[in-house]
Amino acid sequence: MSFLVAAIRRDLLLAFRRRNDIVNPLAFFLMVGVMFPLGVSPEASVLSALAPGVIWVAALLACLLSVDGIFRTDFDDGSLEQMLVSPQSLHQLVMAKVICHWLISGFCLAMISPLLAMMLFLPGEGVMPLVLSLLLGTPALSMFGAIGAALTVGLRKGGVLIALLVLPLYIPVLIFGSGTVQAGAMGLPIAGYLALLGAILVFSTLLSPFAIVAALKISVRS
Repeated sequence: MSFLVAAIRRDLLLAFRRRNDIVNPLAFFLMVGVMFPLGVSPEASVLSALAPGVIWVAALLACLLSVDGIFRTDFDDGSLEQMLVSPQSLHQLVMAKVICHWLISGFCLAMISPLLAMMLFLPGEGVMPLVLSLLLGTPALSMFGAIGAALTVGLRKGGVLIALLVLPLYIPVLIFGSGTVQAGAMGLPIAGYLALLGAILVFSTLLSPFAIVAALKISVRS
């Protein structure tokens, strides 16, 4: 556990030295809230009906925007190869990087999501379900995105390929996440949606590290 904490601390320190990695997803997320009413309609009734799906799509794309950098820097400077031959648990190293990515992207998106909800006139009853769904759903997005990042880390321009690889895995999270917000805004129970998001999170936490480690070994050795 101490090794995992130390690895997370290292990655967070490196991330704060590259502030663009933190600012870009958040700026993209907020820009959607600013530009969407201009492109569709400024009417509150229209925006409030579309807000759950728009916010969740914006969060998904913002996470996807930063997922390519999970292993890229370590691969470029040779650190990733040293990690693969290190006696330390590679699964813990992978989990540390995924947790760090979630902290600087998914967690921050969940914290500022009420601002975007206000900009899109989401009913007040849907704000808490929005935050809860993002806190449960974005870790799974980071897990699935890390699989794509590991598979394409050896490619110079793997961003588009990552999107093609992981978007099918993102779709269930998007459906249940936006469903949670819609149900909450309408005053309906959200426990079922949250349970499904929790199940996806548990599934991704148990299986994704093995897939990520295998993908890294294939990408680096090839």
